[in-house]
Amino acid sequence: MFRREVFALVATFMASAQAFAGGTIEPGRAQELERLVRHDCGSCHGMTLKGGLGPNIRAQRLVGASVEALTEIILNGVANTPMPPWRSLLSEKEARWVAEYLLREGAQ
Repeated sequence: MFRREVFALVATFMASAQAFAGGTIEPGRAQELERLVRHDCGSCHGMTLKGGLGPNIRAQRLVGASVEALTEIILNGVANTPMPPWRSLLSEKEARWVAEYLLREGAQ
């Protein structure tokens, strides 16, 4: 019985932590977002994201960038540049996931 109570507490804590962090993206949607990074972002930033019309956005190039700043750029674009806003296509949670993905993996 004690083991179940501990498991329930841990599960509750993990669910609360995920909710506090903005939740998670469903696995199917995560795959769609990975494709979006490779294809849509890659159309300007280069298919390997090492740069093209837009700058290099691979993880090693983004060192020091914050998730919040990247999320803001993804959602609102950058004025007077070709970087468009994605707010009409991505939720804030999805844009944050993309920002974290770029910082973590850089679409290697």
